[in-house]
Amino acid sequence: MAAENDKQEDKLAQPYDLSEIVRKARAQTPARLLAGRSGAAYRTQTQLELRAAHAAARDAVRAELDLFTNPNDDFAQKWNLFETASQARNKNEYLLRPDLGRHFNVESNAEIRKRCLAKRDLHVVIGDGLSVSAITAQVPHLLPLLSKGAKNRGWSSGEVFVIRYCRVGILNEIGELLEPRVAVLLIGERPGLATAESLSAYMAYRPKAADTDANRNLISNIHARGVSIEHAANRILNLAASMMKARTSGYQLREEFPAVAQHEIDRQS
Repeated sequence: MAAENDKQEDKLAQPYDLSEIVRKARAQTPARLLAGRSGAAYRTQTQLELRAAHAAARDAVRAELDLFTNPNDDFAQKWNLFETASQARNKNEYLLRPDLGRHFNVESNAEIRKRCLAKRDLHVVIGDGLSVSAITAQVPHLLPLLSKGAKNRGWSSGEVFVIRYCRVGILNEIGELLEPRVAVLLIGERPGLATAESLSAYMAYRPKAADTDANRNLISNIHARGVSIEHAANRILNLAASMMKARTSGYQLREEFPAVAQHEIDRQS
């Protein structure tokens, strides 16, 4: 009996192999789960990864948008993009004065009126926001899907342009200037330590000057380990269709998600 107890204790003392559990847990989230430690601190490799992620986040915020240098130069030419700017005069002022990022400067106001057709069904614009890296990584793949989807639905689309030093509230001025049925702002999200390439799509039905966040809908976390480009495009188009049907947006409109097939649930679990 004593020998049997000793064997049982030896079995319990053996370390469990958690590699498969760790792999499955980490596959579900970009969060740094079960990273391990050395004493009371992270392991050296984890510390280095955190420092690299922090540096990428700082670079994403501080980078200046440039449409006509690699890697986006072909993309800008293909879509005939033109650049506008908010009232913020430089990056430092943009970061310190969010209010200036919600309004176009005088020159951009005139350029938009000159180059864009008003009263389109869907008008997509691109704003640098707090991550130029997100624009570079996501928009060249997302924009063609939105354009094709709008065309397939028989919607008229507005000219795509880019806004430097952009904040979400500029959607209101887009609405006042161009009067689209639905306006979509693709904007770089504030980067974190999980990714510096996360894009958001803010949407509003006939946005106007008095609108607040309550009048807008948001699809966020568009990146490789978040909402996929294809899924984001479908959600944006479906939500735009719902807005046109309900003639409203924001808290009064709930995004409808299609039923998920059982095989998709099994695949994700």
